[in-house]
Amino acid sequence: MKRARVTGDVCAEGGGGWGTPSDTAEMPSPTRGSILLSWTRRVVVVAVVASATLQLVRQWSDVSDALAELSWPRLVVSALAVTAGVLLSPLVWQSMLAALDVRVGVRDASKIYLVGQLGKYVPGSVVAILLQMELARSVGITRARSFTASLLTAGVVVVASLLAGTLAIPAFVRNEPGLMWLFVLLPIGLAMLHPRPLTVAVNLVLSLLRRAPLPHRLSGAAVARAAGLSVLTYALYGLHLYALAAALRGTWQVNAGIVLLLCVGSMGLAMTAGLVAFFLPSGIGARELVIVGGLATVLPYGQALALAVVSRLLFTLVELTSAGAAALVVKLSRGRPQQS
Repeated sequence: MKRARVTGDVCAEGGGGWGTPSDTAEMPSPTRGSILLSWTRRVVVVAVVASATLQLVRQWSDVSDALAELSWPRLVVSALAVTAGVLLSPLVWQSMLAALDVRVGVRDASKIYLVGQLGKYVPGSVVAILLQMELARSVGITRARSFTASLLTAGVVVVASLLAGTLAIPAFVRNEPGLMWLFVLLPIGLAMLHPRPLTVAVNLVLSLLRRAPLPHRLSGAAVARAAGLSVLTYALYGLHLYALAAALRGTWQVNAGIVLLLCVGSMGLAMTAGLVAFFLPSGIGARELVIVGGLATVLPYGQALALAVVSRLLFTLVELTSAGAAALVVKLSRGRPQQS
């Protein structure tokens, strides 16, 4: 089977380079603290779902009216926008690998990233990164480089989402002022997109992990490409929300262009909030809170809540479907005879 082409310093697993300890190392037994944390997360998830359900029940009149307005063609358009955004995400990760002087094909990057993203449905975002690390090893990428690329991807994605989120600042100042602290991260994130400070930060992380530093500075072109793709992804996510909101155009008090910008900004900040709330599976609850806060400036609260729920369902459907398709490709490719 043809492997992805990996360039650069690909070290063997272990030692002081880019690798990690041997696969044979025993996993530590769960401590009392970790067990308590695990149960705390479960309680929080149950509380969030219960709170959301209560809100749906209280606002059911407006929610049901909004759902009735969502035609199948509109849902399909919205789902297609989500799909386009989700399928762009692996290219961001691929670009960050390229910044580390590792080249991997789009097909392999998609398999690794999309299947690995299933881990975000487990409380704790680190699960997704661990899955990506293991999948990346199958194409010759060391755990350390995969881990570094995933961290860099998360950083670039947060900066892009906050940039998109600035479009909805007036709405959040009015409805969710407590979220404004997130924008403190934006100037720091923009400064860190420069290859020089970003390389210093990566080397600091590597030193904490007792790994060798990068052999050279990160590629600025690759970082810029990842940032551009991330911004485009959030534009598509905003278009997805706009396609849903347009079904309720009769309740708008502003023009369509402003609503589109509001949708892009709401989705951007919603994704950041979901990432910050890493202890919740896929940021459930946090993401919906932000979407409702943005849309409630142009829609009744119940209708905004309905669209947030529909958005969540569409994202879940698309992400699971794309990951399942990628996993199937992995399985089929493993079953093929290797080519000499």
